[in-house]
Amino acid sequence: MRLKPDFTGAANTIRAYDEGYIRVNDQTIRRSVIVTPELLIADWPPQAFTDLQAAHLEQLLALDPEIVLLGTGARQHFPHPRLTYPLLSQGVGIEVMDTAAACRTYNFIMAEGRRVVAALLPIGRES
Repeated sequence: MRLKPDFTGAANTIRAYDEGYIRVNDQTIRRSVIVTPELLIADWPPQAFTDLQAAHLEQLLALDPEIVLLGTGARQHFPHPRLTYPLLSQGVGIEVMDTAAACRTYNFIMAEGRRVVAALLPIGRES
């Protein structure tokens, strides 16, 4: 699906996504990724929801987020509270959704000028 935002600027914008990729600005990424308005980390270690560990989310604190959007792949999966505790204990909001919804939501929150971090697992075929 292609996204056409109503805003412009130098901030990282998610331009498209589909099974197997996410396009940030003009870069196509085919693995898990962390996106902020200023930073793109194209090699986030967990490649599936079952790989997700508390340490993966805890590392997001270094990015000083106000809110974290966790895209869990093709379907929404809720992580165990012990995984989200590092963020919640520091007052960081976390929204869990499928990766497509997280991509769309990221662009809107980013356009509002908020400190958003999108931690996105790949969209793939899931049973």
